[in-house]
Formats: sequence, C-alpha cells, structure tokens
Amino acid sequence: MTAYTLPELRRPPAAEPNTVYTVASGDLRPAANTTCWPTQEKLESDLAAAVADLGWTVRRGHPVDAAKGHGFIDSQRAGMEVFKSIPKDAPLIVVEAVWQYSHHVLAGLRSHRGPILVVANWSGEFPGLVGLLNLAGSLTKAGRDYSVLWSPDFTDDWARDGLRTWLETGTLTHDTSHVRPLPPLSEDPETALGVALARQLREEKAIIGVFDEGCMGMYNAIIDDEFLNPLGIYKERLSQSALVAEMNTVADEEAQAVRAWLDDAGMTFHTGTDEATELTDAQLLSQFKMYIAALRISDDFGLDAVGIQYQQGLKDTVPASDLAEGLLNNVQRPPVRSRDGARELYAGAPLPHFNEVDEGVAVDSLVTNRIWTAMGLDPATTLHDIRWGEEYEGRFVWVFEISGSVPASHHGGYDKSYSMRQPPMFFPLGGGTLSGVSKPGEIVWSRVFLMDGRLHVDLGRASAVELPEEETRRRLDATNHQWPIMHAVLHGVTRDQFMARHRANHLNVAYAPDAETADKALRAKAALFAELGVEVHLCGDVAL
Repeated sequence: MTAYTLPELRRPPAAEPNTVYTVASGDLRPAANTTCWPTQEKLESDLAAAVADLGWTVRRGHPVDAAKGHGFIDSQRAGMEVFKSIPKDAPLIVVEAVWQYSHHVLAGLRSHRGPILVVANWSGEFPGLVGLLNLAGSLTKAGRDYSVLWSPDFTDDWARDGLRTWLETGTLTHDTSHVRPLPPLSEDPETALGVALARQLREEKAIIGVFDEGCMGMYNAIIDDEFLNPLGIYKERLSQSALVAEMNTVADEEAQAVRAWLDDAGMTFHTGTDEATELTDAQLLSQFKMYIAALRISDDFGLDAVGIQYQQGLKDTVPASDLAEGLLNNVQRPPVRSRDGARELYAGAPLPHFNEVDEGVAVDSLVTNRIWTAMGLDPATTLHDIRWGEEYEGRFVWVFEISGSVPASHHGGYDKSYSMRQPPMFFPLGGGTLSGVSKPGEIVWSRVFLMDGRLHVDLGRASAVELPEEETRRRLDATNHQWPIMHAVLHGVTRDQFMARHRANHLNVAYAPDAETADKALRAKAALFAELGVEVHLCGDVAL
C-alpha cells in the first residue's frame, strides 16, 4: 500500500473579540505604491483612531515592507498569503487611499466569512475613491456581500455613525432611493428607435476588439461571452504584442502627418527634451503610430469598437495609449488610410474606444454610438473615473477625470485641447494626453455592470458646468493636472447616493445639445437595453 504525504492545511487564528482586521490593496507598479504610501498611512491612522474611539482595536493583517517602502498588498500571490493568517470570521476592513488592483485581494475576500467594509478617504490627491468603486464593482460581480464608507479623515459624525453601525451589526446600508426600475415606455419615435437598433444589433451582430483583458486587476470590467453574445456582441481577442508589431510597420511620415493635422487643428503640445519627465516629440510619434496601427487592425477584423489595455506590458514597451484613444473616439480626427493607401479607414466617424478594456463601457459606447448617430447627434463618447468632488456655490460639483483619452469635441474642439506628459509614477515611458476642460452642456451618463448573475445598466442625466478658471485649476492641482476634467452636476442624485450605488470606477458620458434631446436619447437608450433583456435602472431626475 502506497503511503502519500498529505498536505497539512494551515489554520488561521481565531478572531480576537472587539478586533477588526485591515488590509490594503495596492498597485502593481512599485513607483505608485511608494509615492502613495504616506497618504495611505494617514488614512489608516485616521481610521484606527475612529475605531479606537468606538471601543474596538485595529489589527493590521500584513506588515509594512521596509525594503519595498510601503505596506500595500502588491500582487495576487501576496494577497493569498496575507489572507492565510486572517481569521475567517473576523470583521475585515479594506482601506484604500489609492488606486488598487482588485484581484490582489479578490481571492481572499471571496472566501472570507466575516463582514467586509471597504473604506476610502474623500480626497482627489490619489484615486482612492476610484479604487473603492472598482473593488465594490468586483465584489458585486462576485456576489460577495460588503459595505462601503468614505470620509476625509473619519472625524465627521456621518462617517463615525456609519462605522459604528458596521462594527455593531456587520452591515451598513446607504440611501439609494434615487434608483428605480424602468417603467413601461410609451410608444414614441425614441422608443421605436431603441427597439429597432436593439433588434438590428442582435440579428446582425457586432464585434468588440479586446487588446488583452483584465487591465489593472479590474475583474468587474470583464464581461463573459455568455452575457455579451445574447446581445449580439462578440469579442475579437487580440494581443497587445500584435499592436506593437503593427506600430513598427507604420512609417515615420505617416505618424508625422497625424501630428501636422493636429497642429493645423490648433491642438497644443507641451513638449520638452527629457524623456524621463517631459513629453517629447519621439513619444508623440510613437503614440500616432499606435493610433494608425489600432485603426488598421480594427479594419482587419471588422471591429465595431476597440479597447486597449495598455498598463501592464505596454507600459514597459511604448508610451501611453491615451492620446490614440481620444483620437479614435472623435468624429473629426486625422485621416488614416489602409496599408495600400486605397481606403480611408472609418471615414467621417469615430471608432468607439473603451479605455482600459472596460467591457461594460464597450457595450455602453457601442450602443451610444448607434443611438446618437441615428439621432443626428455627435456620437463621441468617453468614460471617466469618478475621481472626487466638492460643493461649489451651493451645489455639489463632481470631478470626472480620466487619464487623457477624452475626445476633442467634448472640450469644444482641438483648439481647446492640449497634450501633457503622463505622470512618470503611472507611465514610465511617458506619452501625451488628450486633455482639456469639458464644455458646459447636457450629458447622459450610464454604466453597464454585472449583478446577481445578469447584466444591468444605470442611466441618468447630468450637466457639465463651467467653473471659474481658478477653481478649475484648484481641482486639477488637487488631482492629476495633466488629465482631462469634467465638472459635473448630477440631476437628482446626491454625492452619497451615487457613491453607494455605483458598481464601477468608470461611467460613460455623451453630450446632447439640450435637455429635451438628452431625455429623448436616454429614452431610446433605455428602450434598446430593455429590448436586449438588460435590467434597466433610472437614476435621479429622468424625464421619460
């Protein structure tokens, strides 16, 4: 008889009474982790003080690594090791002052049996709120119960009361009364348009090109084929190595022609000569080659939308993809011809790009593009991070911000757009943005996400507003001044309602010329999603 050596399972310690355990998920990029660590330390200190005042003790679930210079969980394997020593039934807080990779902690959170709270500091300095929302969306997709909470420093009564409730009960709920299911839609031209476009999509089908999935650990941004295919949407899975290979076939003269077109259109490039810290002409040339390469590969595969993952892999190979992405999303853009020069590719139209291969945005952008085009509206769309916000003259104005891929028409044109070098902390090889301040006007915002094993979409209305130049500068300096910004006022949705409900770090936005047209476009969009069997939710003040 053979005697096998059986593995001996490691048993986590028992939970200590009145003790809450904490973990901190971080970036995969060492520079981001070390730069952001002092801000994370302060948040953890503020939270620990609040917990202590409520009669509890905080035990950090993993030590600070002096050699690395931070205390973040910085890989999926590290996260699995950390959770081996955390009591399974203990109350657990994920503390986030920074952008974090959700898959670093997802395995441990999925198997954790105790209550989970995700907290962030209310600050724009680093994307802590963005990280919280991404982890919330990932846990929602995974079907894991959790609670969320946010505060500048956890000294305010609202945050203290919420923390007390969670510590005592293991759960915390927020007001989401702004969300309601889609009622039966009246028979009108917009409803008919949405239904017709839905049926066309289902029957004729569409392809979204995915240059590698899973950007920055965003589990919630991956939508399985089983959910997409019934909509008529299929994936073309592409490799970013193929994108780089195609870039290497683009002649310098072709890339220079893109630069000349943008110069003639009035776009400003803030360039220098230091590759490590400044935007250079060489970086821009590479980005324009990526723009050309993305269009040619998209043409090869007949893509209806495309997403470039960029971060891991490409960040060590070529400059940032954001400038190329913003160009793709705009109707007016530098012309690109097929390799043989016989055809202009996607002439007179945007090729919707879903930044960071967020496939919820892919569905949303594709749908928006078709509705807005059919209605004769500018179909340029983009996603934004829900970065931060503050009151300004009696109303709450959000900072919607993304890393530099906003279409120029959202700024009012190329002459109101500019390009700056991406922050070295996130983008070691640099590259320029497509930045500006979003023009005032009416927008439709939306988010497609997975919850309870099916696709959902939240739809709402907002106004992009104009703020004084000094206030815009203050907000840019409080976040990432290189990136494009939108000042947004949501209609009928408070700050805390929005944070409590939103199931992702991103939301999709598209402009309409006026409020009446925005309502019509939203109605058509709701009808399309409903016809496709997506669960539709209306958020805030929406006129149907």
